[in-house]
Amino acid sequence: MAMRVEYNPLEAALAALLANGLDGAGEALRILVNEASKIERARFLHATPHESTEARTDYANGFKPKTVMTRLGEQTFDVPQVRGGGFYPSALEKGSRTEQALNLALAERYVQGVSTRKVCDSLVKRLGPEVSLSSTQVSRAAERLDAGLAAWRERPLDETPYLFLDARYERVREAGRLVDCAVWVAVGISPDGKRRVLGVSVALSEAEVHWRAFFDSLIRRGLRGVKLIVSDDHAGLEAARRATLPSVPWQRCPFHLQQNAQAYVTRLDQHKPVALRLRAIFNAPDKAEAERLLRQALDAWKTEAPKLAQ
Repeated sequence: MAMRVEYNPLEAALAALLANGLDGAGEALRILVNEASKIERARFLHATPHESTEARTDYANGFKPKTVMTRLGEQTFDVPQVRGGGFYPSALEKGSRTEQALNLALAERYVQGVSTRKVCDSLVKRLGPEVSLSSTQVSRAAERLDAGLAAWRERPLDETPYLFLDARYERVREAGRLVDCAVWVAVGISPDGKRRVLGVSVALSEAEVHWRAFFDSLIRRGLRGVKLIVSDDHAGLEAARRATLPSVPWQRCPFHLQQNAQAYVTRLDQHKPVALRLRAIFNAPDKAEAERLLRQALDAWKTEAPKLAQ
């Protein structure tokens, strides 16, 4: 009679490491994940293989292979099946965290303007030469990122008393080439005082027509209850604001005002003192103190920076 040899997955994983060193880490991972998945299926069924129990809820139905891109390269795991369905091992949850992280890394590099070939080369260096990545994988990862971003950009908005608007220029991919585009950001302060990004939009300029379309999109998504708008003194933004939210009070952004003031200071060694004076005025505890500090600053600037004082 043949003697049955018990298979010990822990010993098998250890043997892979002992025989191949770190090169055997992938095989060790595969063995351990497969065993963990079988244990999890037994708990789901309330019975081990070939065990008859009153608590059993379903029956095992073999395995299906699944190839996953991990930090150790591509690994093919045996996914346990059950007859009635409804089970999937958490270690190999659909769209595993490692796979999602890899897809995100692919997409991030792509949207940063890196070519698909360079994206592949970059990740192969990180994951090892045994990993095979194609330009199609990179493009698909970017498409998934686009879909997630589109859902976030179109999510419903609600009451937002305070609205902050700003734009910055970034290098983006447009029609297959890299160009400088204006990235508009709307940040809101909710009634409970929490800050959140309401929307982001990209255009080739800060013209009024683009700002107005951005405002319209925020309102269409449900933006309401705005009591104050804070932004830079940009002509296109101002015109769009007056056209879409004419009754809402506006305040010029203190940071931008402070930055703009530097253009009226000719001496470089005066930039920091001017900034500190302006900041002190902005941070004054009340209007009277702010006006006192302003008069004090004007007296000093009349000789140090007459254009700024004017």
